[in-house]
Amino acid sequence: MEPVPPGEGSPRPERGRVETTVALDGKSGCIAGARELTGAFLTSVQREHGVPVSARALDLSQLVVSELVTNALRHAPGPVLLHLRIAGAAVEIAVWDSEPALPTAREADPTRVGQHGLEIVMAVAQDVDVVREPVGKRIVARLGLLDGL
Repeated sequence: MEPVPPGEGSPRPERGRVETTVALDGKSGCIAGARELTGAFLTSVQREHGVPVSARALDLSQLVVSELVTNALRHAPGPVLLHLRIAGAAVEIAVWDSEPALPTAREADPTRVGQHGLEIVMAVAQDVDVVREPVGKRIVARLGLLDGL
């Protein structure tokens, strides 16, 4: 994971917003670092901003980050951006990469090894958007911060 400039990589209020963005370079430990950043972000949101976050939401957010970042690094050339943002009672997890092809979830196949990332994300997230950008694409998954939301 690339070093993050001071004051970034941790939640910061910005006109009522709590968010962080990090560039990921794909080097060893990058995906684990993205999961750790997500855990630290949500823990800080809870501790410093009083926003309740369930243990399940924390775990699922790290799972979604892991799946989306892994897919982006595997299928797109160049860097990947991870953006985390609190939006009401949800965390928005956005991953941008430079590959213009939009992913599609494949049909369920219990005999298929791997390639279940998008299926997993769609199963645990409240909402998933795939947006074509002028360069590449952005996938945004929203997860409730409390169980049952």
